[in-house]
Amino acid sequence: MPTPSENTLFGMGNPLLDISAVVDKDFLDKFGLKLNDQILAEDKHKALFEEIVKRSKVEYHAGGSTQNSVKIAQWMIQKPQKVATFFGCIGTDQFGEILKEKAAEAHVDAHYYEQNVEPTGTCAACITGDNRSLVANLAAANCYKKEKHLDLDSNWELVKKAKVYYIAGFFLTVSPESIMKVAKHASDNNKIFCMNLSAPFISQFFREPLMEVMPYVDILFGNETEAATFAKELGFETDDIAEIAKKTQNLPKENTKRQRVVVFTQGREDTAATVGEEATMFPVLDIDQNDIVDTNGAGDAFVGGFLSALVQEQALEECIRAGHYSANVIIRRVGCTFPEKPDFH
Repeated sequence: MPTPSENTLFGMGNPLLDISAVVDKDFLDKFGLKLNDQILAEDKHKALFEEIVKRSKVEYHAGGSTQNSVKIAQWMIQKPQKVATFFGCIGTDQFGEILKEKAAEAHVDAHYYEQNVEPTGTCAACITGDNRSLVANLAAANCYKKEKHLDLDSNWELVKKAKVYYIAGFFLTVSPESIMKVAKHASDNNKIFCMNLSAPFISQFFREPLMEVMPYVDILFGNETEAATFAKELGFETDDIAEIAKKTQNLPKENTKRQRVVVFTQGREDTAATVGEEATMFPVLDIDQNDIVDTNGAGDAFVGGFLSALVQEQALEECIRAGHYSANVIIRRVGCTFPEKPDFH
């Protein structure tokens, strides 16, 4: 099992400061939020951010889907540090400084594009019981500029150093041209490019950029809701998760040296993954419902565990086992947080 070197894993996405708090149904109703949804903040949500920080128990964590995943991959690997590189845009403000500190604490090699027009992005995680509703105010995260950051020689060198690339679908709303540049580099050099469907609205409203990058995607992640929406948008005419995985695997592909792998998680139900020509079901780890504290971050954690095994060139089954382990750890805690060390063998 090769030990990964620094900057082997490259992630690019929306760095957000997570603000999580326990709320009640009235709070959700007031701001028109649904259980277990992820949405982008609109004007009507501005007051939500002001209100949520006044709640009794508020926690702040470095977040954003891709950053969470690379952070967890690094935690699973432990040594060496800085296996993961992360690019994204923040503001020159206090929240930006907190994000830098948190990334450094997680031993992620974060290289942020810093600008002073927009403040650092935030994501409110409104927790009710074991459900959560996410409202992201991208702000600075929306301001990532390919020509101001990704194209700089020193930054592109870090991209070239990587062997595995991961970008959540959320970034399609920000800089599809940056995603395409990285995806083409991976494909041209027979490296592994991974993406995530991320949320139903990505397939619904950003289908064009999603399908433009799809031929370059070697590994596609998603959950059951996102998979169903994707299938509907593409006219697959099936709601069978294994069937959707197989149809997604067979979409056109640029680098034919690598068969696309599709991995769909389903909460406590089995994870569906394409193995060769078949879709196989992989049971998740058992957990007592009473031990589930917060499912926010479970999907990001699954991907992080998966990537940690992938950069160590493990087989698909091992990658899924690592993903199931890290997700199982994360849902026992508030936010996308973890103990000091993993206990994974």
